[in-house]
Amino acid sequence: MLDKVRKLLAKAEDPACTREEAEALTAKAAELIAKYGIDQAVLAAAEAAGRPQVVGNRLVELEPPYLREKAHLLHVVAGSLRCRSVRLERRGADGLRVSMHLFGLESDVDGVELLFASLLVQAARALLAEGVPDGEQPAAWRRSWLVGFAAAVAQRFAEADRRSREAGPDLPGVALVLADRRRAVDLAVEEAYPRLTRGRARRLTGGGYAAGQEAGQRADLGGARVGAGGRPAVSGARARSGRG
Repeated sequence: MLDKVRKLLAKAEDPACTREEAEALTAKAAELIAKYGIDQAVLAAAEAAGRPQVVGNRLVELEPPYLREKAHLLHVVAGSLRCRSVRLERRGADGLRVSMHLFGLESDVDGVELLFASLLVQAARALLAEGVPDGEQPAAWRRSWLVGFAAAVAQRFAEADRRSREAGPDLPGVALVLADRRRAVDLAVEEAYPRLTRGRARRLTGGGYAAGQEAGQRADLGGARVGAGGRPAVSGARARSGRG
């Protein structure tokens, strides 16, 4: 299902695609996401209650255009849903390719992929509806728009986490379980990428950041349970070794 959604979005973002075709493709992607259900991961987690869960990992190949901006959005979602992500880049004959290596409990990783796919659909539809202002370079404006969109999503997760903490103290048992999970996820990342480094921040020239922020404030986050975390850096984490 996720693969179908990604292919539909990739077609919709093709410069050769007309506005009407792009709207039809993003509408179909949204229909598939709604049919599958963002809360599927929550149901799976409830069914798995009482059974031991291990840290898993999954490689997500991103589709152009705006690869690094999409990687940043996935980084935001992963960090907000108790997972970690590592950005892998490689250049080949077909140009730059970017993938994200996700680490977390299987139910959490499922939730990350589903919410990320939904947000891509929403961002694509919002960009189509808004259009690029006169005088702006389209690619630069859309890149900054996507970064603003991700920033708003990160802020909303952080605010939801703050409200949940203010509503009442965490039960000690729950806090210990979450701490153990974080340590297990961190250990899995360190074992896979012992030479991990943080990527450099990028300078964006487009003027779409504020518009993207507004769209991100309106985005449907699917009622996903949020974890602790603030606003991640735009660059995210990146592997230094030759893994990608």
